[in-house]
Amino acid sequence: MHGTISTTTNGPVPLPAPNTALPLDADTLPIIDVSSYVPNHPNNTPEARRQTAEALHAACRDFGFFYLNIASLVEETQTNELAELGHRFFKLKQEDKDALHIRNQDLARGYQRLGENITQGKIDVHEGLDFYAPVAKPDKTKPLWGENQWPSDEDLPGFRTAYEKWIDQMKDLGFVVMEAMADGLGLTKEEWLNLRAKIDDSFWVMRVIGYPPLKGETDGISCGAHKDYGCLTFLFADPTPKALQVFRHAAKTENIEEAGPGEWINADPIPGCVVCNIGEMWEIWTNGLYKSTIHRVIHRGTNFRVPFFFEPNFDATVEPLPAVSRLPEVQGRTEEKYKSVVYGDFLYKKVSNNFSLGKGQYD
Repeated sequence: MHGTISTTTNGPVPLPAPNTALPLDADTLPIIDVSSYVPNHPNNTPEARRQTAEALHAACRDFGFFYLNIASLVEETQTNELAELGHRFFKLKQEDKDALHIRNQDLARGYQRLGENITQGKIDVHEGLDFYAPVAKPDKTKPLWGENQWPSDEDLPGFRTAYEKWIDQMKDLGFVVMEAMADGLGLTKEEWLNLRAKIDDSFWVMRVIGYPPLKGETDGISCGAHKDYGCLTFLFADPTPKALQVFRHAAKTENIEEAGPGEWINADPIPGCVVCNIGEMWEIWTNGLYKSTIHRVIHRGTNFRVPFFFEPNFDATVEPLPAVSRLPEVQGRTEEKYKSVVYGDFLYKKVSNNFSLGKGQYD
């Protein structure tokens, strides 16, 4: 993993070394190698874990977005297969894709046509196929409680097998990253086990998203500026440059809820890595120390991407962690900026506004 990557409008910049802290005005995002937290990996040593935890803490605190080197968990041939199968799905006949439409289930699980996704009240220019963690006693009349809809092996051989394997690996990655983050925050073993109990039945979400080409430099946005509202997002994408853009606020900006003074940084894909960003649950857990960063997607060529959202348990209560108050960065700050939420309730309020067909469905 050497060379350069184009991350700003100023052209290519050198890739940073893994687990290296970067200045706040860096023209790229940090790269974190989490192999030291992978069980039985040769890098799994106390010193390597310490370095990883410190680098991850700095990346979450200063950027909220970073690359994760997952070469120790995933083979390149596997991601190539995901890309091929994703492209083939979106090339299926429209009636075959419509057979998996979200209206058949809970208006969340399944396929959405071009223009049926909404971000911040605006229509996004992409189509998607969404999957959620399976639930006991599915009920498609209950919000988020339906059944996943998979392409048949007749229509798309190997799709379900390949993507279910990816789901299992991303869940494993979620636990690895969460443990490293817990160490970076200085959680005791007991505190980490308490936190792990809130994610041990993760209500994960996986989206397979297809983007059409956009004409010109400023003709449109495939997915509007937004913050992720869950825990961790792991993004695998085709190598289209200048597609995913992360907003970096100007120094001392007070309002981080929207793009104001600052600049957009391109987070171009790096082979062997996924892009990771933290969601609003980590804002709550850290009482605002970590921020869920605004980002958007612009596409200028036919492409696809697979974001996997590693989330808390559906019934988990998320509230500021006591360990955060012990950190040097927050010494002297005793107020709690964030109130506790039940993740499933928080998720439903967000998801109910995501699709043009969903408004009023469960009211």
